[in-house]
Parts: sequence; structure tokens; C-alpha cells
Amino acid sequence: MISNSVNLRDKANWVWRETLSVHRRAPETRIASSLSSIEIFVALYYGGVLIIEPTNPRWDGRDRCVISKGHGSICMYPILADLGFFPAAELDRVCKAGGILGGIPDPIIPGYETVNGSLGHGLGVGAGMALGLKRGGSNQSVFVVCGDGELHEGANWEAIMFASQHELDNLHLIVDNNSIAMLGFTDDIVSHAGLVKRLEAFGWQCVEVDGHDVLAVQEQLLSLKAINSGRPKALVARTLKGRGVPGLENEALSHIMAPKAELLDELLKASDER
Repeated sequence: MISNSVNLRDKANWVWRETLSVHRRAPETRIASSLSSIEIFVALYYGGVLIIEPTNPRWDGRDRCVISKGHGSICMYPILADLGFFPAAELDRVCKAGGILGGIPDPIIPGYETVNGSLGHGLGVGAGMALGLKRGGSNQSVFVVCGDGELHEGANWEAIMFASQHELDNLHLIVDNNSIAMLGFTDDIVSHAGLVKRLEAFGWQCVEVDGHDVLAVQEQLLSLKAINSGRPKALVARTLKGRGVPGLENEALSHIMAPKAELLDELLKASDER
């Protein structure tokens, strides 16, 4: 378990800068989706939520973190390097020949549990992991981070029903609810209004939080993890896609947009001077 003595706000700001830097060097990465989930991952990995061993990523005693929105987790690269899952030099080789860090993360990267290219499958995989751990008598928890857009995939709702029926209270779903799918606002496609009540109707224990308040995210995740009520648990995190980047933040088509290099340079310079 990583110490929670880390200043989580400072760490989140550092990860934001590092994520911009990675995208500056590898513009084919999905930047907007990766900026909405930063505080979620900082709370998980630095906030004492996950039990992990960076020097032994496949340690049996670890908690499992399935990152279903793989394309939107480029912010994980500096986090995993910082924690020692792989050398920081890999950050200079993202999407480059010989590097292990691609535009879509996969399990060759130490710290990633699953293949993450096709959306909508992470929760089902996570539910299977949770069932296997529970039946094997293990106390480890499973966390699944998914985007709100991928909740449009029906397989998620099959997993939601499955987890409830099998009382998987070691399963935790975290929804990065930035309200924007690939080509527009979710409210214009299939709305997620009332998502908390929908999950509760399926038998889940669910809370909602400001997904950019890293301390609140940490507090809610620690509280949910401590509950053993026989119900799977979910945290709906309200976030902004493209957070902190003018022209990208909360823009309907931000998923497929890439900010100009000059803008990234300005933002990084301003961040360094703060």
C-alpha cells in the first residue's frame, strides 16, 4: 500500500503536467479522456486505496485495478513510472519503436491487468476476477475504472446484474462521468442522468462525488472499500473531459481533438512558473 502521506493535490497537478508532456511528445494519444480521470487514479494509487507491489506487479496479494477506458488512461504512464513499475525513461518512448507504452495500453505494461482496446468489457472481466477471488477465499479487492460513454455498451449491464446476484462486495466500479462520449454529449445520445439511482436499483451501493476533488475521491473510495455488505459498490465521479486545456475542456468533440503543440508549450510553461 502506498503511503497516504503524499500531498494528493500536488501529485494530481504533477500528473496533469506530465500527461500534457507525454501527449506533446506523442500526439496520437487521447489527451482529453486522460485529463478527466487524473484525480481518480491519483486517489487509487497514492491515496492508500490499492494494495499493490510495484516491484512485483503480478503479486498474488495485490488488489486488481482494471482500466476499462484504456485509451483515456495515458495519465497512468507517469504514475506507474513514478511508483517504480517501469523506468521513467519509457515516458520518452511513448508510441515509439522499442517502447512498451502505446496509444492504447495493454498488459505488456507492468501495472496494467488487461487488454483495453475495445470498450465495454472491463467490468465483466472485473466481475469475473472478483468472483474468482471471493470463491478462492482471498480478501483482495477489484476496482474497475470505466468511462461514462462505454456504459452505453450492454455488456456492462450484464456484469452489473451478475455482480449483484453473486454478492460481489469486493468489486468496485468507478465511473469517470465526464458527460461526453466519442462524438458528443451523452445527454444527446443516452443520458446518464440518475445513474446513481439506476445502479442502486440493480442492487449496488453507490455514491457520487466531485471527481476533481482528489481528497473527496480518496475518502469515498476508502469508505466503500471498508464496507462488506454483500453488495457491489460504485463511485460515480463527476469530471470534465479535457480539464484545464482551453478549447478542449468540456468540448463535445474533444475525444478526437488534439491541442496544438504551441498551446501545450504555453500551458506547460505557465504550470512550471506557478
